[in-house]
Amino acid sequence: MPSQSYVKKNLSLAWPLALNGLLMQSMLMIDTLLVSPLGEIPLAAMGIATAIVAAILGIQMALANGTQLVLSRAVGSGNNQTLSKAFWSGMMINCSVGLLFWILLTLFDRPLIGLLTDNVLLQQEVASYLVISKYIILYTALTQVMIALFNGLGRTKIPFKGYLIELPINAVLSYLLIHGYQFSDTIAIEAMGVQGAALGSIIAISVRLMYLGSYMKFSPVIEITLPDKNTSMSRNIRLHFIEIFPIAANVTMLMIGVTVYQLLYSQLDINAYVAITLVMPWIKAGTQFIAAWSHSSAITISQAIGSNKMDDLSKNVDTSIDIAVVISVICAMLFGLMSIFIADIYPHLDAATYQALAVIAPLYIFLPIVRGYNTVHGNILRAVGKTTAVFKINFTGQWVISIPLCALIILVFDGSIFWAFAIQPFEEVVKALPFRQLARKSLKEFDHKKAQALMYD
Repeated sequence: MPSQSYVKKNLSLAWPLALNGLLMQSMLMIDTLLVSPLGEIPLAAMGIATAIVAAILGIQMALANGTQLVLSRAVGSGNNQTLSKAFWSGMMINCSVGLLFWILLTLFDRPLIGLLTDNVLLQQEVASYLVISKYIILYTALTQVMIALFNGLGRTKIPFKGYLIELPINAVLSYLLIHGYQFSDTIAIEAMGVQGAALGSIIAISVRLMYLGSYMKFSPVIEITLPDKNTSMSRNIRLHFIEIFPIAANVTMLMIGVTVYQLLYSQLDINAYVAITLVMPWIKAGTQFIAAWSHSSAITISQAIGSNKMDDLSKNVDTSIDIAVVISVICAMLFGLMSIFIADIYPHLDAATYQALAVIAPLYIFLPIVRGYNTVHGNILRAVGKTTAVFKINFTGQWVISIPLCALIILVFDGSIFWAFAIQPFEEVVKALPFRQLARKSLKEFDHKKAQALMYD
């Protein structure tokens, strides 16, 4: 594939993926804004409950991202039976995992909530939110695999339209259900508090599920057939799971790592902790664009592997890395601009908090450059079947080196916010060389035989 057409195709895939991520974050921010007038207890309850559900959803999305690579290869092969088997294998795996987490949350929600807070009123509010919001796990198991199919087919705009439909429905229904509304003397919606936010989300995701399902059913370009009764799915499911499990394990490990970092940063003085808390959402939002480009690159490369058209594989990988670095630099420049106007974005903070923000500014400006470099390498390596190797690099960089060093700086040496936060870019620097070396080695060794080994049929 010529470099220019490769870039054009990736960009057409990437921008809906990036906006999808931003829309998902927007829905959580909207719910938070709508619940905030109810006071601290409901707001804290929603924060705890959504953290629990979000952790599970993160694992489901990671599994779906792995399935997305398998589906992309199947699309490249042009074999509809292979595509259908990959889709149903991914669906069975994600639904099984979703059902398992739903059962665990149903049976052990009270003990889990008790571990997170000892406030009785807060426990009750969290439980009332979870009793409804836990059903999102089941809906997500279905929608994420459908989204993986659309992305694998190169139709990333379809899931984007689904989120555009869901967002206003979620916002309007959540507002009405949280606060109640009197339409007339005889027609009214009773205020449900935090449960209203959960129910609004359930209804909205149901509408998105129906949209995705109807598009799959009526689209002439999508032909997903049920497995033949004589076709055994067990081998396909087993190999599918073996490939995507390290991706889910990787995401789980990184999520726990982020939590540990936050707990360590909470041991700094209050102004330092507030400064880090304020910049983290911006870092997460900014890296959406880098992640989207990386995912689109993995989709395109997986399609090429499935079609056995790999003459330009190394050249396209180099192009992906170069553009990821450009996107990362642009993100860093925007963060630099943000650091100049941070006092306008967050007025009325303590002088010590502004000082802490100024101290870490060079670090969070540099962070997206090296993180973007690693992100694109990680996704490309997964596309060529190196999911376990990516997990090992991330585990070593984060848990063996960086988190222990961060704990040493904060808990033993009582280090400043600069050295504590510097561990974030340091972790990425530590992982950069192993990622680069593994990518070069894997691409050099990758051939048609290895490509065929990634195809399960």
